[in-house]
Amino acid sequence: MGPRRNTKRVPSFRKLLKTSNIKLANKLKNKQLKQQSTARKYKKEQRRLRQSLKDATRAPTPLEHYKKKTTEDDEEDEVEALPLDMMDEDDLELMKEMARKASFLTRDLSSSEPVHAKKRKHENVIETYEKMPRRMQSEPEKEIIHLLPIKDERGIIPQMIEKLVRKDEEEEDEEPSVPQEAAQEPPPLLTTEELLHHRAQLLQERKIHIAALCSAILSDPENNIKKLKELRSMLVEQDPSVAVTVRKLVMVSLMEIFKDLSPSYRIRPLTEAEKATKVKKEVQQLREFEEGLVCQYKFYLENLEQTLKDWKQMKIKKSGVVSLNAYRGLAEIAVRCLCELMVTLPHFNFHNNIIVLIVPLLNDPYKKISEMCCDSMKKLFKEDKLGQASFMAVKVISGLVKSRNYEVRPEVLKTFLFLRIKEVEVKRDAEDITPKKRFMTYKEKKKNLSRKQRKWKKVEEKLERELLEAEATESKEKKLKVHTETLDIVFLTYFRIIKRAQKSVLLPVVLEGLAKFAHVINVEFFDDLLIVLNNLIESGDLSCKESLHCIQTVFNILSGQGDVLNIDPLKFYIHLYKTLLKLHAGASNDEVRIVLECLDVMLAKRRKQVSLQRALSFIKRLSTLALHVLPNASVGILASNRVLMHTFPKSDILLDNESQGSGLYLPELDNPEYCKSENTALWELHSLLRHYHPVVRTFAGHLSLGAPAEGSGALKQDLCRRLPVELFEDYNMKGMTFNPPLELSTSSKKDKLIQNGLLLPEDLQKLAEEHLNTTVSLNPDFTSYFKTKCGNSS
Repeated sequence: MGPRRNTKRVPSFRKLLKTSNIKLANKLKNKQLKQQSTARKYKKEQRRLRQSLKDATRAPTPLEHYKKKTTEDDEEDEVEALPLDMMDEDDLELMKEMARKASFLTRDLSSSEPVHAKKRKHENVIETYEKMPRRMQSEPEKEIIHLLPIKDERGIIPQMIEKLVRKDEEEEDEEPSVPQEAAQEPPPLLTTEELLHHRAQLLQERKIHIAALCSAILSDPENNIKKLKELRSMLVEQDPSVAVTVRKLVMVSLMEIFKDLSPSYRIRPLTEAEKATKVKKEVQQLREFEEGLVCQYKFYLENLEQTLKDWKQMKIKKSGVVSLNAYRGLAEIAVRCLCELMVTLPHFNFHNNIIVLIVPLLNDPYKKISEMCCDSMKKLFKEDKLGQASFMAVKVISGLVKSRNYEVRPEVLKTFLFLRIKEVEVKRDAEDITPKKRFMTYKEKKKNLSRKQRKWKKVEEKLERELLEAEATESKEKKLKVHTETLDIVFLTYFRIIKRAQKSVLLPVVLEGLAKFAHVINVEFFDDLLIVLNNLIESGDLSCKESLHCIQTVFNILSGQGDVLNIDPLKFYIHLYKTLLKLHAGASNDEVRIVLECLDVMLAKRRKQVSLQRALSFIKRLSTLALHVLPNASVGILASNRVLMHTFPKSDILLDNESQGSGLYLPELDNPEYCKSENTALWELHSLLRHYHPVVRTFAGHLSLGAPAEGSGALKQDLCRRLPVELFEDYNMKGMTFNPPLELSTSSKKDKLIQNGLLLPEDLQKLAEEHLNTTVSLNPDFTSYFKTKCGNSS
């Protein structure tokens, strides 16, 4: 401890000189000099003490130890010479004791070695420790346990302890030693029943866990949105016994959760300015919920995509948890989830990404997946009211068809037939375009309106804006624009196939699509399209159904925007007239529906451009066709004849037997204008009156009476108000049953069969049985055979 310093503030020497107090100034100057010298001595003694402490703690070298002995008296003198006011007695005694303990015997000889030698010695110790062989547990003489080494100034010191051996263990050691691996018993083998029971128990636990997570998320989505991550982590279940089932359950559960939690709008990412703005607690909570929902939804879609990629690229290892055959089932569930999300959430985030994933699967060689994707795409087109999702899907499908060089399955293009497009934007002249209603500017109001009128105009415009915002619906112009762009892509795909791949399997689907959307085709393509379709029909490479689609396309074009064109498509009437006799009951009967649609467009709606000769020829040939097709087709054809007889009243000439024209009827002629059908009669109606189907008989009797609208020969309301196509579908016999079913009472059933000649009366039945009994002796084998085969049925 040094002398205490005077903490009082003393005035400076120069200041006292100015005050002319010279004597006091001299005393103060001497005092300051003494203090400075004392401070220098104190600092010097502190440095000496620190050095001596270092020397005392460090083991001295032999030379230093020798010098210490020779200069012991001098050091004592120096210690005695230290000022008593700078060090305490306790400190001096402590330093003396520390100096006495630092003897030659207690020093570390290694400290006197050079630095590089000391380093090399430490390295050798580490190498020897690393090279030390490990003790195997199987050795019976092991009783020492090696611990982690300790490293200090001397180097690495290995640590070990002796193993504590109990009396029981010593007795066991007397027995022959057995290796530890052999001592461990293998797990007991379970029977098949026990394995199934264990699997069922484990699966039940997983199901309960999944159900608990789902119910917690749905009960409070905003607070439990983080549990989606825990549920999604079960998509990588590692237990081989339940891995496939658990993953499927988690996929479907997450799909249902996202369907329930997803809002009816698209969640956009927040900008930096919005994130920096302070908002209410409820708004911040909603933002966190939406951000977590979108993030988990993205990861879920990535998991589904990875499942499909692994199955497609055959990356499953043999030692994996899930086998390749089981992975096919996982891929099916993944595709099902993607299809369901695409249909139910067309407005939500990542919908375009889902479409990009599903469209290539439309042409997948695995039939189940391709059918699932095609059905979902058709459902999307049917239910899409705005058109944005359909536009994106059509765009991707068109790119797929082009990239595959038009070598895709016809089902891919059949999805276009389910588009909900009935009208598009039509290019009009500049004179026809009406200016769009807009609000007046301030200058226009000030120029044309008074102050009071401007005030009312302002209130009116504000009200109109609020009404437009309250509607919250897509404008009709925007919807028409999207539909127009969609159909442009569809027609571009169709025309490319017609131009480059006329012998492709896609041609029937293309013709069917053109027939459906022909009324919205641009007028600029009419001439070229009519020429191409006529060449296709005349080439003879098309089937009956494809030819009918070409004819339907032409007349749909002419009935839409093409009604302003002055074109007489006589050659297409001839094509239809020739095609009618190719239909029969052995076909699928789907062509009859197309024929009925063509007749409505070609004859009924174009009545002013159709001659009487042409109409009579079609009525006659349709009546002939009704004799050799299925009952529902006969009903539709006779219903079309009824429409034609009402449209062309002079066609009742075919019901008159006494009328006679100039010439003979030529049924084999293909031109309906020159076959002279006015010289024949509809004798087919008398044959159809004896048809087994009751509705066919009803229509035949109605037409034979001239198709009256009133009276006893008129049809019932349920038959006369339906279109031919509707009647064709209503009386369809796809289930191989009578439609409508036959309803005959048991009492009158036998009499009606006798009247129709299908059953013999009782007296003739007895006579036949007596005749069979008399011929037993003549040919018993034939008689027994006849009785067994025919007698029981009689």
